[in-house]
Amino acid sequence: MAKSWEISSKERALFTFIVMLGAFMAILDTTVVDVIVPKLTGPLSTDLYGVQWIITSYMVSAAIALLVTEYLIKRFGSKAVYIAGISLFWSASLICGLSNDLSTIIIARIVQGFGEALIMVTSHIMVFSYFPPDKQGLAMGIFALGVSFAPALGPTIGGYLTEYYNWRMVFFINVPIGILLTLAALLYLPKDRELKKLPFNFVSFVLISIATISLLIMLSKGQQRGWFGDELIGTLLFVSIISFLLYGLSELHSRHRLIDFSLFQNPDFTNGILIYFFILGFSMYQYFYLLPIYYEHIKMLPTLDAGIAVFAFALFIGIFSPVAGIMSDKIGAKKTVAIAAVIYIFSALFILPSLNYYTPLHQAMLLTVPFGIGMGMFFAPVTVLLLQSAPSDKGELAIVLMDYFRFVGGSFGTAIATNNMEYFKAMHHLRMNELQEYATINDFIESFMEQTFSTLSQAKVAFENYELFMSYNYGFYNTFMHAGFWGLFGSLFVITLFIFKGKALQGSKG
Repeated sequence: MAKSWEISSKERALFTFIVMLGAFMAILDTTVVDVIVPKLTGPLSTDLYGVQWIITSYMVSAAIALLVTEYLIKRFGSKAVYIAGISLFWSASLICGLSNDLSTIIIARIVQGFGEALIMVTSHIMVFSYFPPDKQGLAMGIFALGVSFAPALGPTIGGYLTEYYNWRMVFFINVPIGILLTLAALLYLPKDRELKKLPFNFVSFVLISIATISLLIMLSKGQQRGWFGDELIGTLLFVSIISFLLYGLSELHSRHRLIDFSLFQNPDFTNGILIYFFILGFSMYQYFYLLPIYYEHIKMLPTLDAGIAVFAFALFIGIFSPVAGIMSDKIGAKKTVAIAAVIYIFSALFILPSLNYYTPLHQAMLLTVPFGIGMGMFFAPVTVLLLQSAPSDKGELAIVLMDYFRFVGGSFGTAIATNNMEYFKAMHHLRMNELQEYATINDFIESFMEQTFSTLSQAKVAFENYELFMSYNYGFYNTFMHAGFWGLFGSLFVITLFIFKGKALQGSKG
């Protein structure tokens, strides 16, 4: 039987383009929507906490959909599931763009999140299958070019669309692309050769879904509700822990398990997942969240200009993703991961924390370049490592687990960044008040009143706002550093790759 990669170069290029465009669209839409969400409070007649459900509902739905994707692929084939994902995605985008109320958009975003999960897993698997074993690093480099480049490009496109058009265009732009992709996939993508009728463990799926939903909502709403001082957050944590435990018991006593944990018997796979979980989720996701905030709220740039500033490191993500893929084929995935980790940790601990209000914009953009290089070199070798350390019939499950840990780890990372920003802002504000000389402050306020013709109360409010801003500014140093510490912790698992060596599949390199 012919192998899936035994196709012509033109077919490989066409198939890869169709699949990659879908993945790029799905990932790009996520970050573009993140940019516009704060601007929807007026059009949707709600508050900031209400519109945050537009993000939370999508994230929760995508995470749950991941858990059923392996079953769907084996039952119906990657092509069919990919087309279903694209169709759900653009249809839900159309509904979001036409909607005028929050509840309709949230329902549509749930559908859209489900579609995104189907797209990401199937596109990952299909791109990997189109390349021979000695070119699989290049395959993941090409995939990483889209998946890593899209989140960083999102703020630029989101800023442009909202500034020159309106928020609905963020959703409408997916519709023509999605329709064309659906037709192209139907006409050109190859059919799956083997399909299997597998039993589905519904009990385990329900339990892990409840656990995941509770955990992700807890992380999303924790800062808003005061974490464990709030009864709902405590309840969500309790439900999540109990559901995960019940899920474990269900899997132990099931003939047909939802997830085959034998994959974790391979040290390379286990370390690869932990690297992905901590370096990407706990650390890199913090910077993806923090850098646009830094440009908008510390450098006080308009949304579009902030997006252009973010594009500085996004460009290098795009350049170095295929470079890392080629390196994975030449020197091996493990060595490439190690090089990426060194570059990333150096930039996270010694470069990014230096960013503050006083940093000139051009300098700030240059200082984020090493981060872009490290990010670009990270994704491809980790993915190659995971897929090559999993049996060939477990490739779908390997991708599902990788994306699941990306969602959960990224949710932890965003929650940690949000909490740290507030904590360190309050800490620096308190410290500034402790060190103030009131005579000097009074002289400053009197001078401010004379120069601006303001009242005493207005001058005090202005000074308090200045204090809060500078507390925010100084707090970014600590927040950036803590994000780097999580990356440093994740790099321990890079070291263990070379200590506890797993058995990789034929065609992999150390």
